[in-house]
Amino acid sequence: MTRTHQPAARASSTAPDDTMRVAVSTVIFSLRRREGEDDPHVVLPLVRRTRDPHEGQWALPGGWLGMSENLESAASRTLAETTALTPSYLEQLYAFGDVDRSPSRVVSIVYWALVREDVSLGSEQHNVAWFDAEALPDLAFDHDHIVEYALWRLRNKVGYSRIAHGLLPSAFTLAELREVYEAILGRRLDPANFRRQVDTSDTLIPTDHFRTGSHRPARLYHYNHDVELADRGPLPRH
Repeated sequence: MTRTHQPAARASSTAPDDTMRVAVSTVIFSLRRREGEDDPHVVLPLVRRTRDPHEGQWALPGGWLGMSENLESAASRTLAETTALTPSYLEQLYAFGDVDRSPSRVVSIVYWALVREDVSLGSEQHNVAWFDAEALPDLAFDHDHIVEYALWRLRNKVGYSRIAHGLLPSAFTLAELREVYEAILGRRLDPANFRRQVDTSDTLIPTDHFRTGSHRPARLYHYNHDVELADRGPLPRH
């Protein structure tokens, strides 16, 4: 029997011209007080790009995902390399992969992190600067959109978790806690209502210590560490 030659089956799609790369970036939030002001504001560090594309523009800290790295390790590594910061909280935010977000095909796995104010104040480095989250310059790539989304996540999460603890020292007053909420939400909160809500939350433990100063002594609290900063579902806790 003569066997007819059958052409090789074609792949359902052609291979891309460019290899897709995976990057890891981090939006880092902290609090700082402007000169002459008592109220803190949400700030974040940006890195000035030294090469094209977008040379000279500010961008989020980040870098390429290593072949032997998991995502959270890469986020911590790139964060330390670009800003020398160790976050008090780190969580995956979203994957950004629009085709036109970069001249080459790049998917960015973005994390968001919280850094306490006393840590961020000593972190100024070459090519890194801190900016008010509400007064950012035009950012490289789609990083404006990424920051906007991260701020939305932070403001939503502060309402149902104890995520504010990531911006506070281990012991704090109720007024200091309220300041963090006001900075994140961008509005004033009634002190009496805030105290009532906190007292019924079972997340704070009063201490026997007080903050003294120009006003009457204020009791210090710390968080109930049996409660997580935020519910991460079945994901492992580090």
